[in-house]
Amino acid sequence: MSSSIKVFIAALFAAGAVQAADLPEPVARLMQSSNIPLEAAGIVVMRGDTTLISHNATQSMQPASTMKLFTAMTALEQLGPVFRGRTEFRTNADVVNGVLQGDLILRGGADADFNEDALVHMVQALRNQGIRKIKGDIVVDRLLFQPSRPDAGQPPFDEYPWAYYNVIPNAALVNTNLLKVEMRSTADKLSLVMTPELDKVSIRSEMKLSDAACSAWENGWRSPDYSRKGDRIEVVLHGSFPKDCVKSTSINVLDSQDYLARLLLNEWRKQGGSLTGEVREAAAPAAGVAMPATRLLAEHVSRTLPEVLRDTNKQSDNTLARTVFLSLGSLEADATLGSRPLPADAAQTSTAMRAESAIRAWLQQHNIDGNGLVLDNGSGLSRSERATPAQLAGVLQAGLKSLWMPEFLASLPIAATDGTMRRRLKESPAAQRARLKTGSLSGVIAIAGYVPDASNQPCIVVAILNDSHVANGAGRAVLDALVDWVARN
Repeated sequence: MSSSIKVFIAALFAAGAVQAADLPEPVARLMQSSNIPLEAAGIVVMRGDTTLISHNATQSMQPASTMKLFTAMTALEQLGPVFRGRTEFRTNADVVNGVLQGDLILRGGADADFNEDALVHMVQALRNQGIRKIKGDIVVDRLLFQPSRPDAGQPPFDEYPWAYYNVIPNAALVNTNLLKVEMRSTADKLSLVMTPELDKVSIRSEMKLSDAACSAWENGWRSPDYSRKGDRIEVVLHGSFPKDCVKSTSINVLDSQDYLARLLLNEWRKQGGSLTGEVREAAAPAAGVAMPATRLLAEHVSRTLPEVLRDTNKQSDNTLARTVFLSLGSLEADATLGSRPLPADAAQTSTAMRAESAIRAWLQQHNIDGNGLVLDNGSGLSRSERATPAQLAGVLQAGLKSLWMPEFLASLPIAATDGTMRRRLKESPAAQRARLKTGSLSGVIAIAGYVPDASNQPCIVVAILNDSHVANGAGRAVLDALVDWVARN
């Protein structure tokens, strides 16, 4: 921990108590015109160790997706830049004349890139070894995370449980559990195509055709669901759809075990394989009982952590952020393999609790006060998560001092260029220069990152607004005015 960061943190907390400077006039004016009260804002602007603005710096607030900065920085420094998740096919059975004489185990390893193509190549690797029949079961091992199904029993976050941003990961999540649906209508008929192909899964529509504009098709969309008929599953679409319209969307509607099992069975049979048993989930071993030794048959390894973080932060991907967060509680860095499971005795504590402990330990190492911080899933898609502007500023200051500073900066959206900032600040001197993580929920808007000032000196900028009046772009205008002010001064 450098002395400059210690001085920065001390100065920032002191400034938070006395409010070192008034808010810039453009910011104050926009807040007043939008009826956003001063107490709803937490703002910190720093240049080096100098506090330029400190407004409610130590107020615990809903940070929305700026919470991902805690997860990203801790993961880079605790897991390291060569960290990779992995998915494996393993077995403890022999292969005799092309028949695997026991179970095939699919072991999930927080592989953020595990998709249909990866699964196809893993199945092909089995066939290349001459395996044509599995005499036992296919066992899906999600035990890296505890509980192994973090999504089980969780109430929907909002009224769009089928939406991509609401997918809750597990250690063997494939294709982000999404079904891509292409809808193509004429004046009197709607046809559907669903991918990927899943064993004994079909789709049908209860949607009525309407005279609405094709561009407004989502207005008629209603939450899809599915029904079971024996061993078959039927996905059902509801609502209305415009006539003479072609649109595609992706939905998260199936249970993740159904999705993986049926995707795997479809591909295994497509490549000529057969299965005597069933696809089932692995059960946790009894206390004190060791898992049997297995050997590796095939694997898929994800991209390195910095590459995953670029997708996480630039696109504000909640599922990736939650996967990285849970990885902090379940895996540790390994110079050769990129990751390895924690010792067996660590599995007695929930993975989310261990991830929270990892983040709090990292904050303590950097002398960042953890008071007021509330962690839930590490993505910001939560109504319980809280952070202070001072804490976010401390994370950003530590990021500048980190060995992995280039990797951290590369993960942040660039103003007027890419990610969630691609359409913002196009007419500002901050365009193509500021790197800023955004965050938004109903009643919440936030931004945190780095903005070069008029003399090209980097400034840390954190701003959080928690108020219903931030809707309809009002809060975003306030935050953009702050960034523009820093870039011009």
